[in-house]
Amino acid sequence: MAIRSPELSRPADSSGSDTPTTESDARRYAALSDPFPMYRGGMLRGARIAYETWGELSPQRDNAVLLFTGLSPPAHARSSAANPAPGWWEGIIGPGLALDTNDLYVICVNSLGSAFGSTSPLSVDPATGAPYRITFPDLAVEDIARGGYETLKSLGIERAHTVVGPSLGGMVVLAFAALFPGAARNLISISGTAAATPFAIALRSIQREAILRDPDFKAGHYTTERPPETGMRIARKLGMMTYRSAAEWVERFGRTPATPDMRDAGPFGPEFAVQSYLELHARRFVRAFDPNCYLYLSRAMDRFDLADHGESIERVLKRSGVERALIIGVESDMLFSIAEQAALAQAFNAAGTDTHYAPLDCIEGHDSFLIDIKRFGREISGFLALGATR
Repeated sequence: MAIRSPELSRPADSSGSDTPTTESDARRYAALSDPFPMYRGGMLRGARIAYETWGELSPQRDNAVLLFTGLSPPAHARSSAANPAPGWWEGIIGPGLALDTNDLYVICVNSLGSAFGSTSPLSVDPATGAPYRITFPDLAVEDIARGGYETLKSLGIERAHTVVGPSLGGMVVLAFAALFPGAARNLISISGTAAATPFAIALRSIQREAILRDPDFKAGHYTTERPPETGMRIARKLGMMTYRSAAEWVERFGRTPATPDMRDAGPFGPEFAVQSYLELHARRFVRAFDPNCYLYLSRAMDRFDLADHGESIERVLKRSGVERALIIGVESDMLFSIAEQAALAQAFNAAGTDTHYAPLDCIEGHDSFLIDIKRFGREISGFLALGATR
């Protein structure tokens, strides 16, 4: 097998957090209901959702696509005149692409609890005048879904043409369907799950522990100048190991030596290119994302269970009013396994939904939706085109 050179500048993972946070000129904000009730208790005052849009909303307001993100990207999924920097899903959204902005109005929301403009642990608590930090109310996947729903309502949109999301977003679209029956005609879940597996829960718990045990975490009261860098770097590296596949690591890096700039004088410093790759993106992640936000979003993923919304997943989906569903999974994905995607597709079928299941054999693992753009674009555009003819 040929070994590809270690392309350290390629997309890092489904977090999308390596994208520079320069999207402020393109962001818009939706005010949430005040107070905004949180799914697991508590409430927010004066909360908002940051979002970006592409395309034009039809006079009937029936062509809106609501896009939820992975764990930590901003709403900047596509370049625009306001922000020409490439977005994290640049090859999917746009004229003539899978989410065709000639016909569709795409709205990407930054998750509630995230670090890129939506209300989060970074935000000021109106009751105290200080940032929430770890006093932020318990965050649930359902809260992220409600934030997206209220964003639609703020734009006068009663029903989305399609709700779509990868990774965490693949979980959020399911919560959206459960909470707001009839609010979406089509649903696309990419490498998501109806409930986290023990493997995923265990992994994320270790990532959170690395942050919590960092002496610089200081019970959530770290400073910008001195964040819990070591904990965040370790958490990031653990995540990176599950965002790709073992086969890709072999093909991409083999046993290539570490780049000179990543070596150090210590006796156990990086020796291999794969270590250089992990370290590079870990450093970027520390600069790009807030530790408290990471903790809240990570735990929300562990706690989500679609079955909590009814007697069975099939009954929840039957009540959702979703007419058509596309479930895309990747056979090499170790974080959100292909078996989970098959089970979700089967549940939609059992609920009487017109369901399309696409198990893809991409080598890039969980991150494939960021890399194998042509294949994912083909599945999405084919699904939407078929629906348009009915």
